[in-house]
Amino acid sequence: MLAVKSIDVRDNFRDICDKAFHGETIIISRKKNENVVMVSEQEYNNLMKAKRNAEYLAMIDKSMAEAKDGGFIVKSIDELETFE
Repeated sequence: MLAVKSIDVRDNFRDICDKAFHGETIIISRKKNENVVMVSEQEYNNLMKAKRNAEYLAMIDKSMAEAKDGGFIVKSIDELETFE
């Protein structure tokens, strides 16, 4: 992980982008602690995939808890066919 000032990013943008592309996480410090992070597109995609997976697993956990607490409805095949 590398921390740089925003002015250093302006002066060394290409080098910093190269470092991010090759796996380095760049923290860009700004006034009032309004910092940002620069990562490669591949790392960003991995983070978004992990986030979606976590949200999906949380949804499954919630559904399993609801089912365990009796929060489901049992229908016969005949009853389901009436919905077609």
